[in-house]
Amino acid sequence: MALKLMGRKRGMTQVFDDKGNVIAATVIEVEPNVISQIKTKETDGYNAIQLSFEKVIVKDPRTLARRSTKPMRGHFAKASVEPRKHLIESRVDAVNDFTLGQEISIELFAEQAFVDVTGTSKGKGYQGVMKLHNFAGGPASHGSSFHRHAGSTGMRTTPGRCFPGGKRASHMGHEQKTVQNIEVVRVDGAENVIIVKGQVPGPVNGLVYISSAVKKTKPKKHAKK
Repeated sequence: MALKLMGRKRGMTQVFDDKGNVIAATVIEVEPNVISQIKTKETDGYNAIQLSFEKVIVKDPRTLARRSTKPMRGHFAKASVEPRKHLIESRVDAVNDFTLGQEISIELFAEQAFVDVTGTSKGKGYQGVMKLHNFAGGPASHGSSFHRHAGSTGMRTTPGRCFPGGKRASHMGHEQKTVQNIEVVRVDGAENVIIVKGQVPGPVNGLVYISSAVKKTKPKKHAKK
């Protein structure tokens, strides 16, 4: 299985392809992810690599205890890695090629044509059924008193209750979403940036997870000179 890297969505931009067409793209900054733990079948029952992202920065080293818990500080100290804010685990077939403290950069996707990006969608608060579930609503004329409501949801004597799971006004957004088969436009290892075609879930500066595409695995086509 492929590694999954963590990064920050920095916003959207426009780039031009070889034919001069404008492509709407998303810029994702991916600082090198550091290996903080290596799991093996002998010790944990499976092979996996734990990656850490975004170093905890403090002006005064004495305040580090307030920005990370004691168990996590011990966990990172065991791997000789400075404390990070986020952790993620990726299962791998073999762990022989990895070492504690090793940095995995965005160059991992330099030869990838497509990637899958996972993020947390923007939260939109508590919304009604028309915005949340695309209900049509009632007549727009005066006097109906039924414009943006859900309508009747009651039941008769049998079963005498409303079934759970129906469409109601509720919380909207702030859910984990994955966009698959996003085309890679450019990978800049010097700037730790990957530019992908189209949009990805989440707000600007939101945390995203990038992995090799599962459904599209064809090699990247190199432009003719």
